[in-house]
Amino acid sequence: MLGIGLIKGLSVTLKNLFSPIFTIQYPDKKVGLLAFSKHINKPILKILQEDPKMFVMGLVRMATIPVKIDQFPRFRGNEFVWYDDRCTACASCAKYCPLGIIEIVTHESGENMQAGENYAIDKFDIDTGRCMFCGLCVEACPYDALHMGTDFERSSYSRVDLVLDKETLTSQTKNPSSWFRPQFESKEYNPWEKNMSNSKDAGRHEKPSDQKIKENWVNKRKLDG
Repeated sequence: MLGIGLIKGLSVTLKNLFSPIFTIQYPDKKVGLLAFSKHINKPILKILQEDPKMFVMGLVRMATIPVKIDQFPRFRGNEFVWYDDRCTACASCAKYCPLGIIEIVTHESGENMQAGENYAIDKFDIDTGRCMFCGLCVEACPYDALHMGTDFERSSYSRVDLVLDKETLTSQTKNPSSWFRPQFESKEYNPWEKNMSNSKDAGRHEKPSDQKIKENWVNKRKLDG
């Protein structure tokens, strides 16, 4: 019948017109004076006294407050979390990377000579500009020193800035993802609410201490003898 299709199309439009809005204004959203007052936990009169400009912005619903987007604990961002005191410089992560974006440079430290000598890490770079974030490097790490990260705001105009070097990895906030780390979820760890600065909480296995390595070496010599 003539006009039925038009009515059906308009009904869909009207249905969506009055349905709830799911659009998120990120990273800031515009709010009115009441919402802004609640966000900063200050009465409206105090805002008028301390910041008249923001008071006027709130009156016209143009005051801005930051928006936090809830993410799943296993969400993987475009970064990595690395615990240098868990790393043995075995380079398993670099070997298993299908794109070869991890570069590790070490030198002989002269420590623990009896058990084969430890290696000191001079360079540990991850080029996230070429990374496809498959996570194979994280799975390959025997001591859980490398984790997928949760930060997704690392865009840059320069490719050089996308390289995470040793200094960046050691100094950044530790918010590892729960991806491939079921023990994090069993402990109800949420990377969006707290960080994991203690490396002992970051893995299932720990890098053996020099004393432990020496004891194992002595015990092995006794058994062989």
